[in-house]
Amino acid sequence: MKKYTKVFVVGAGMVGSAVAERIANDSGIPVTVLDKRAHIGGNCWSEICPVTGIEYHKYGSHIFHTSDAVVYEYISKFMSLNSYRHTVYTTYQGRVYSMPINLDTINTYYGVNLGSEEARKFIAGEIDRDTIADPQNLEDKAVSLIGRPLYEAFIKGYTQKQWECPPRELPAYIITRLPVRYSYNNRYFSDTYEGVPVEGYAHFFHSLLKNYRISLCLNTNFSLSDEIEDDTLIVFTGPIDEYFSHRLGRLEWRTLDFEYDILDTQDYQGTAVMNYSSIIIQSGRQFRLPSFVENTPVTLVLATPPIIRSILKKIRRYTKPTESLPLHNKAWCLGGGSAATSILIWMMQLKLL
Repeated sequence: MKKYTKVFVVGAGMVGSAVAERIANDSGIPVTVLDKRAHIGGNCWSEICPVTGIEYHKYGSHIFHTSDAVVYEYISKFMSLNSYRHTVYTTYQGRVYSMPINLDTINTYYGVNLGSEEARKFIAGEIDRDTIADPQNLEDKAVSLIGRPLYEAFIKGYTQKQWECPPRELPAYIITRLPVRYSYNNRYFSDTYEGVPVEGYAHFFHSLLKNYRISLCLNTNFSLSDEIEDDTLIVFTGPIDEYFSHRLGRLEWRTLDFEYDILDTQDYQGTAVMNYSSIIIQSGRQFRLPSFVENTPVTLVLATPPIIRSILKKIRRYTKPTESLPLHNKAWCLGGGSAATSILIWMMQLKLL
């Protein structure tokens, strides 16, 4: 395989930063990290609220979780996780329910006292009421998985607020499964390792990128039309449609607008995340930021407002599906998340750079 003497990493988020760190430290190759934002860290970036002194997640809460021991060992070199375990509750018609749907949710919603096997049979009966053999949209798919009453209470309104579109107009493949736990386990994630960085995500990303071989270029856009030398490798971690200069159209990248408020109370809602599943409640979700830390005198609340900004109103396919767009012969495109980090660690162990 060709040996490169320079690397450009496009995107300073979780994957881009890990790529830069691995290459700079293991291969000794100079790495330039470009990001169009004014900060590193991508959507995981955290910063200090100047009014309260609380470190908050600027783009919504990000809880690190993985069951991959290799990934956990790797990130532990740069940060320590606290003991936070993510739990989510949902308010519907004035009552609070545990999520994901579990035995407590089922018993509370239906006003029954079922055991595990009894609940399985009960929900199977709710599903059979509609007998949807071939779901054609998200609503049909959800009803076929959990039954109509639970769908109407906890999925329908929340989904419409998230997508700005009735669930019947969304394709079925969006929701391949709905977790239903027939136990009282209300942990949102089931991974072995979970938590929030003790010193914050900002410290974590600065630690990842502190190698002297790594250069940062923030507020910088990237284009394949730029001059690229033969000995330079490009690692692109941004939106795949942006990589191809939107030649086949734009993908539906959903974004959220966040509203912040400071409340003069130490504990506003008693939990980190409260969802609001009814369509008549404007906010889709509220995060209580100090839940990740302890002993803060005030609460910084982050809420998703009723209108969610999206590039496209409806899901749509590429306009020219038969057009071929080969990757640039000096570029790798990586997705996000810990899975891509696992691939990267494996790649470095094989000395592919």
